[in-house]
Amino acid sequence: MKNFDAIIIGSGQGGTPLSKKLAKQGWKTALIEMKDVGGSCVNVGCTPTKAMVASAKAAYNVQQARHLGVETGSFKINMPAIIRRKKRIVDTFRNGSQKDVEQTENLSLLFGKASFINSKTIEIALNEGGKETLSANKIFIDTGTRPAIPDITGLQEAGYFTAATLMEYEEVPPHLLIIGAGYIGLEFGQMYRRFGSKVTILENSDSFLKKEDNDVADEILKAFKAEDIDLMLSAEAIAVKKENDLIEVTLKVAEGEKKITCSHILISAGRIPNTDALHLQHAGVNVDKHGYVIVNEKLETSSEGIYAIGDVKGGPAFTHISFNDYIILYKNLIKGEHQNTNNRPVPYTMFTDPQLGRIGITEKEAIKKNIKIKIAKLPMSHVARAIETGDTRGMMKAIVDAESEKILGAAVVGREGGEIMSVLQMAMAGGFKFREVRDMIFAHPLYSESLNNLFMTIEHLE
Repeated sequence: MKNFDAIIIGSGQGGTPLSKKLAKQGWKTALIEMKDVGGSCVNVGCTPTKAMVASAKAAYNVQQARHLGVETGSFKINMPAIIRRKKRIVDTFRNGSQKDVEQTENLSLLFGKASFINSKTIEIALNEGGKETLSANKIFIDTGTRPAIPDITGLQEAGYFTAATLMEYEEVPPHLLIIGAGYIGLEFGQMYRRFGSKVTILENSDSFLKKEDNDVADEILKAFKAEDIDLMLSAEAIAVKKENDLIEVTLKVAEGEKKITCSHILISAGRIPNTDALHLQHAGVNVDKHGYVIVNEKLETSSEGIYAIGDVKGGPAFTHISFNDYIILYKNLIKGEHQNTNNRPVPYTMFTDPQLGRIGITEKEAIKKNIKIKIAKLPMSHVARAIETGDTRGMMKAIVDAESEKILGAAVVGREGGEIMSVLQMAMAGGFKFREVRDMIFAHPLYSESLNNLFMTIEHLE
């Protein structure tokens, strides 16, 4: 048995920096990874997806160039080249991260599958063969999640893609059916429509982007309809049958059953935690009914000395939240602080085009909580920068406390919506009142300059 001060299981965007930071503080640390350093974000999530979204955006820009007086003629989608570019970017990020880990003093990187023997001891089935046993007083679980595959009759026989496997496929699917209209499904739907696929997206509920305000969701829906993306609400796939080059899908809809055909299926129906192989019961670590590790506000599990970070603990499944988990643990364990997850901001961006950037509460959440609010709303068609660049899709929206006049939340649908949202997040963090943003000097003519006009929809400058 090898003894360590800390063991981190999983090299995601929380586990990797935590391992390096602890090692640099003199902790003898082990980082265990089952496959690739960097976790989902670098290898199959944010990095490769956004690289390919950029290619799809370039195709869209070519198609739209005539509206700006630029005649481009025909163009061709080269999927092998798009995928090669994506792989180069992923390899650069992954290899750089792995090199940093391997060059960090006091840090050992092991590749294999980890499982608990008890609350202080881990057994690793090494990828290269054999087993190793490690012990530590501090153990951190950062094993992330994987796609949830729904139990649909005939799905396994017909075959399907996940987001990770579709990004390795060097052809453009003639008709891509996407099961699930979450952020991943929507990003992939628009991406592959721009590559040339016919796209149908299924959502089994009767609402679209139900976590967002209706007017915000409607802006995304309008953009999708403009690109001839077929979105079906209250539609659940219950059976799949492959016949030659086509797949027949039976749907359960409000009227009963309906059959549609497609060439390929992408499963984007949520995710499940990678906890089933960890033998958490041997360590006394409790999980919820879905298998997510239960933690308190300090990221502590039910077993002393064991912590969980990132998606494996449930909650907001964003890379930046995982990274913030690492910061909380580092400050508490090394700096002796008392940081916690209570009331931390959860900004996020959906990388559709236009983007959706969100921070704070929505209008419907404020109403549900009986908060007296004022609403600031500005269509992008009234934003000078949007008009000049020829893209007036979307809107800016902010929720303001009627009494304190502080900004409680914001949603920005538009080009670089996430960047504009981040400006409002900074204003919220600084406790700015809406009038201070309304009267602030922004460089002209930026998107952010229109925050002046956004808040003038609440109260004009007197």
